[in-house]
Amino acid sequence: MGKVELVPLPKSYFVRVRCPKCGNEQIIFSHASREVKCHVCDEVLARPKGGKAEILATVIEYLGRVRE
Repeated sequence: MGKVELVPLPKSYFVRVRCPKCGNEQIIFSHASREVKCHVCDEVLARPKGGKAEILATVIEYLGRVRE
């Protein structure tokens, strides 16, 4: 039998991204439920897609992601 997972690990995480327009670095949530905009130039960095967000910026680093 396979391994039973009693407490499931979260599938969401935070991502450090770089704005393609101004180069500002910002941390966003992988499953954002609203449009995420750059704090500096107001460029859209991520759009909600009903679950995992569509990240439009350059991903620099994954934060808190569980690696198997």
